[in-house]
Amino acid sequence: MTFPIDICEEAGVRTLHFGSDWIQGAMRIARPWHLELDYTKDMMASLLLREDARFPRKVLLIGLGAASLTKFLYRNCPQAKLAVVEIAPSVVAAARQFFKLPDDPKRINIVIGDGAEFIASTRQDYDLILVDGFDAEARAGDLDTRPFYDLCRARLSSEGILVVNLLGLKRGFKSSYARIEEAFDGRCLAFPSCDSGNVITFATAGDPVCVSLEALREEAHRLKKSTGLNLLPTLSRLEEAQSCAGGVFRL
Repeated sequence: MTFPIDICEEAGVRTLHFGSDWIQGAMRIARPWHLELDYTKDMMASLLLREDARFPRKVLLIGLGAASLTKFLYRNCPQAKLAVVEIAPSVVAAARQFFKLPDDPKRINIVIGDGAEFIASTRQDYDLILVDGFDAEARAGDLDTRPFYDLCRARLSSEGILVVNLLGLKRGFKSSYARIEEAFDGRCLAFPSCDSGNVITFATAGDPVCVSLEALREEAHRLKKSTGLNLLPTLSRLEEAQSCAGGVFRL
């Protein structure tokens, strides 16, 4: 599959488009390793949810875009090996040429292919599966189906967490969330949408996640100090939405 690739720059930010106005990824040119878009920051809240300092060791990213998540994990989680599935070779080429995607096959395995087909064929378990795949019209296709979410569940390790970007501007996210909820027996939580309308959903089927918002804030301070990523606004939105009964995040 090929996408028409457009690269735009404004106010020091380079953006990736698939022949439409939808932003498929962004990079602040002066800070190429940092996360520019709010929803990508929300997705990295997954790093706060496990106490193991080695988490995550094996990561699957479905959808490369401008390689923002790939670069952040590569830079800040040196223990992690990353498998990235991207359906369009032109997106990989653009990520290398314009968005500083590292060339390190020992830690980053780029697979050109369909994410749903990959998850159905692999036998590898992952600590973290990040799903952020859309076409030029912001459609996720087979990446937003009950069979796909069932397969993601089967490929998570005992500590594994699934993180899905549900783009909620056009058709709403409730039906997508319901499919995840069914696949994971209710063990999922949608973060309040950020300004772009993206709703990030977390799910697990293994070891329980049970951590107070206070502990999450403490961990967020440590993550900010070590990586520059500030997740405190994300946690404030979560608290204001009263999504965590008793001030405890549970999955």
